[in-house]
Amino acid sequence: MTSLERLGDHSLSDRVAERVREAIQQGVYRPGTKLVERTIASQLGVSHIPVREALARLADEGLVQRIPRRGAWVAELTPVGLAEISSLRIVLEGFVVRRAQERLTPEAEARLRSIAGHMLDAAGAGGVDALVALDQEFHGLLWELSGHSLLNEVAAQVRGRVAAFLRAATRSLPADELRAHARSHVELVDAIAGGDPERAQAEMARHIQVAADRIERSLAPPAEAAR
Repeated sequence: MTSLERLGDHSLSDRVAERVREAIQQGVYRPGTKLVERTIASQLGVSHIPVREALARLADEGLVQRIPRRGAWVAELTPVGLAEISSLRIVLEGFVVRRAQERLTPEAEARLRSIAGHMLDAAGAGGVDALVALDQEFHGLLWELSGHSLLNEVAAQVRGRVAAFLRAATRSLPADELRAHARSHVELVDAIAGGDPERAQAEMARHIQVAADRIERSLAPPAEAAR
């Protein structure tokens, strides 16, 4: 009988990468934050080696920027990077929404409407963190409904890169725009449930572009953003 091999450093680095990735996406580590290997290693109770490997992996994903002999930082989004991510999201999520529409059941529609309803409640109460978490849950459900596992793997990196910036941009929204952001998800469900693929894809593209425009405004210097 062949025995299982012991977990090596690479397996540990996978778990470290997952924890740091979650911290970045949840806003614990904000864009521009320096990531100190030994501090992270101490907090997670591991050596610095799997942390170094994890940060290298996150750099490959675009979540972390590393400079030799200077360290690593949470990546900051540029207007060019935002445009690239948004244009790719429109293509990917347009495909996702089409497949989700083909597979939509009354139960799935009810789940989407429930999440969108909770988003309206969170927006009304000014609960930004809850709103962002529900936003991710909503889109995650659409990807699940698409029934395309390989696409989910490819798209995870794109969604991960935009999550932290979406959180920061949403946090700065006034109350009326928070509610408008939540309502846009109700409109998405209406478009998907309507059965018209072109309308659903157009609504998704508009949804993503509005979010991209909002994030771009948050990237601009104060004087420029006020114009």
